[in-house]
Amino acid sequence: MSLLRLTFLGTSAAQPTLHRNLSGLAVKADADLLLFDCGEGSQRQMVRFGTGFTVDAVFFTHFHADHYLGIIGFLRTLGMMGRAQPMRLYGPPPAKRLLHQAVHLGLESLAFPVEIIEVKDGDVVRRDGYAIHAVGVDHRINALAYALVEDDRPGRFNLEKARALGVPEGPSFGKLQKGETVTLPDGRQVRPEDVLGAARPGRRLVISGDTRPCASVVRAAKDADLLVHESTFSDDEQERALETRHSTAREAGRVAREAGARRLVLTHLSSRHDTDPARLLAQAREEFKGPAEVAFDGFTVELPLRD
Repeated sequence: MSLLRLTFLGTSAAQPTLHRNLSGLAVKADADLLLFDCGEGSQRQMVRFGTGFTVDAVFFTHFHADHYLGIIGFLRTLGMMGRAQPMRLYGPPPAKRLLHQAVHLGLESLAFPVEIIEVKDGDVVRRDGYAIHAVGVDHRINALAYALVEDDRPGRFNLEKARALGVPEGPSFGKLQKGETVTLPDGRQVRPEDVLGAARPGRRLVISGDTRPCASVVRAAKDADLLVHESTFSDDEQERALETRHSTAREAGRVAREAGARRLVLTHLSSRHDTDPARLLAQAREEFKGPAEVAFDGFTVELPLRD
């Protein structure tokens, strides 16, 4: 996988504002396009920010209305666009009951199959070149974070070693880089480990969903390239954060620090921080000294390959 790009479709908590839509995040992973949550208006945000509609799967963190009601219109739009390939929807229980209602709302049936798959803490969804790990979190209802973990990449190809071993340039080089053993014209075999350096770790992206700060997210975000963490409230709203099982920006920063994450992006902002999230960012930065930003609708992050 070479491309890993995030586009924030909605960054507001509970209700939309003039500037921020409800929760939604589009992740482009090479040829795949994934959605994480689909609040009302997400499909318009996809048009607005140019993500395209060729979505392969949708992962729901939980089923509070502001995180999933947008799937109703989104699926209908896909049907009007002539989609034929299946769509997979993942989420914690009661995903099957709630999403079945959403899929079958209205008088017309969808022209493409929709598969609803319930996932729980520890479940892994394999994709081509990466996996999505479900992580249980601490919210008022059954909820998940998700960790997108890229497969390790082969080590760097040592051209000098390959030539010294008599490997002919061309397809044989490619086979070795893919992990295949090559047989030379004289019958000798050259293995990938003969010409490749140590495997290079893949990237790790963690999306917290709605949660109190919890050890499970810290573990999932260990050495993550990016932690996207909810930061609904500021320090003076700590009591409200506890009551609603959400996080403050300071707590999000603390999670990133304890995990050793490389970068932090705050999202899911209360409407009182809609146009001026500077206080949230300052509080998070008091805990986490790495790069930290507050997301806004249309904010795009592209994660580079690790060396």
